[in-house]
Amino acid sequence: MALVNVASILAETAKRTPDKVAMILGDLQVTYAQAWHMARQYATVLADHGVGKGDRVALLIPNTPHFPAAYYGALCLGASVVPVHALLVAEEIRYVLKDSGAKVLVCAGPLLGEGAKGAEMAGVPVLAVMDTGDVDVPRIDAMASKAVPVRTYLAREAEDEAVVLYTSGTTGEPKGAVLSHDNILWNVTMCAFDTVGLQSDDVIFGALPLFHSFGQTVVMNAGFRVGATIALVPRFDPATVMDLMVATGVNVFVGVPTMYMALLQIAKADPRRPALRSAVSGGSALPVAVIDQVHETFGVEIYEGYGLSETAPVATFNQPWYGRKAGSVGCAIWGVDVEIAHADLEGEIDLLGVDEVGEIVIRGHNVFTGYLNRPEATAAVMVDGWFRTGDLGYKDSDGFVFIVDRKKDLIIRGGFNVYPREVEETLMRHPEVVQVAVVPQPHATYGEEICAVVVLGAGSTLDAAALIEWSQERLGKHKYPREVRFVASLPLGPSGKILKREIVRTLNED
Repeated sequence: MALVNVASILAETAKRTPDKVAMILGDLQVTYAQAWHMARQYATVLADHGVGKGDRVALLIPNTPHFPAAYYGALCLGASVVPVHALLVAEEIRYVLKDSGAKVLVCAGPLLGEGAKGAEMAGVPVLAVMDTGDVDVPRIDAMASKAVPVRTYLAREAEDEAVVLYTSGTTGEPKGAVLSHDNILWNVTMCAFDTVGLQSDDVIFGALPLFHSFGQTVVMNAGFRVGATIALVPRFDPATVMDLMVATGVNVFVGVPTMYMALLQIAKADPRRPALRSAVSGGSALPVAVIDQVHETFGVEIYEGYGLSETAPVATFNQPWYGRKAGSVGCAIWGVDVEIAHADLEGEIDLLGVDEVGEIVIRGHNVFTGYLNRPEATAAVMVDGWFRTGDLGYKDSDGFVFIVDRKKDLIIRGGFNVYPREVEETLMRHPEVVQVAVVPQPHATYGEEICAVVVLGAGSTLDAAALIEWSQERLGKHKYPREVRFVASLPLGPSGKILKREIVRTLNED
């Protein structure tokens, strides 16, 4: 029986390199010894408020040192962590708290808002970090600063619950994906040493939300695993990004496509160039045009990976020993199988061959233990030990995986399948296009029509007719957009992913 705990990530590095800087936030620097001490102090306060083995602690905290303190502090006690997306409204937060059965919510004071009544939300006690304003809520950070820290972490079994990540709920109510200590420890170790290849002298750009699986695993946990320094960014602000990167010596940029697009726009007006050693992308498809522009501008290759909350999250990555292919999310990481199955499979997995498009399925140490209290939903996505991702893709003869699109994003125009990502990739090659999302619009004749929602670069005078004509020369007759809408910005989720459902809703309301 293996006994483990994700909290060991911080504990072991604090023992090896206690004086190394773990986190930077503005002028504040926190060493590994201080970070581990703070986490154990948080554990003491949480225990005083009734948290123990098997309980769940919800966290609603931006990228500040309070997040890892509460995260590892809860894990020390044998509790599990329920990260809450910072952009959720009060009703959505209440849903997560009730559905997860959280014992307590640790919330940043500025995020308390209308949802907190006194010192509770949805009947769940609230402990705050940072200034709470006029809301009367106990401050865990203040209490922790005077608390005697717990001695160490409680060992758990490998399959015990460590983190519950709530899905976005695009196909119904959000579901809590349960990740075990084993899921996370394997994924973190693979990311730190085997795929992303972080180093102890790295300074990692820490703007990815730590409440999201990508930021948690690849930035916080993997960064702490190797003893790197994380330059925390509570909010991605294009106006200050270059200043922060240069001042802190960031050499590893981990982001989502929208962050890379913003970085390119910043670089047009700012001649400074941080000395990047590595760049990593995930969360959603990265246009090849952006990969090329980042290499030209910053002299670094972007290595793209793929995964989901249910896979801890990394499943594939462009790894050094396999090389990389532009447009591919790489090969399966060690100990994980990634295959392509018939998209309309029922009851069993029927795998496809090389270059055949189907649903991406995954099995291995990274696959979650199931959806919290939803055995039917779990059974629907777990077939013969394989996790059904809902994403369409194919594998080439070298084992590289290529994402075609989400099954739910597929546009069927006049009986022909159109994959929005292919259209987006093409439109991103236009020099005046900064961002684009391709979505369907109802059509009386064709069923669905192709609509491109576009963000243009500053000073552009490009009009819809010209962009449509440009795309006609580069896309099949059934693929090019018949409608183009220009917008100032696209709606983004907490992880920086473009929210297509919000775009469709807005278009339908017009």
